[in-house]
Amino acid sequence: MKKKNQLFRLRVLLIGFASASILLTLSLQSCNNTKQNSTTQDNTKEVAEEQNDAKFANEKENDAEFLVSAAEINLVEIELGQLAQTRSTTVEVKELGKMMETDHSKASSDLKSLAETKQISIPTTLTDAGMSAKKDLMDADAKDFDKKYVDKMVSDHKDAISKFEDASTDANDVDIRNWAASMVPVLRQHLDEFIVLQNKYEKR
Repeated sequence: MKKKNQLFRLRVLLIGFASASILLTLSLQSCNNTKQNSTTQDNTKEVAEEQNDAKFANEKENDAEFLVSAAEINLVEIELGQLAQTRSTTVEVKELGKMMETDHSKASSDLKSLAETKQISIPTTLTDAGMSAKKDLMDADAKDFDKKYVDKMVSDHKDAISKFEDASTDANDVDIRNWAASMVPVLRQHLDEFIVLQNKYEKR
């Protein structure tokens, strides 16, 4: 009888240990999957920066940083432009959203070719910051969406113009300087269009 009790206790312990091991394995797998999913979006920028850091130094590294930043700008404007076309309730905002998608898609294509020529790595998906900006607009009330989008575009384009103007004179590579300079008038046109709408909304 005593031996049977000991065997029973041993079986209970083994079953308990096996169950705990299974739960621990599932938990670790879940954590790894969550971590992988949460970092996927930001990895393309981080990977690009790491690859560029390993390949370049000094002035060339600064050129690479600009192209990474420019690629990120294009990705955001394309995504938010598409969102504006589906979420806005006004024709004027939908049209500007379409213009953002069209112009920044072309800029993104030109930039990809330039980056390949210069062997510079650039991001291909939205970063966490870009996803956060998109979520903020997706969560906005319908009545607030247009103003939030327009305000975001004004702020984004002011920042972009500053970066492109600096690169148009400071970039080490002449092709990068020329591409940056060619983009400044396009970005200024975008900014002017959005400022007109921003003033209109502020007067309401």
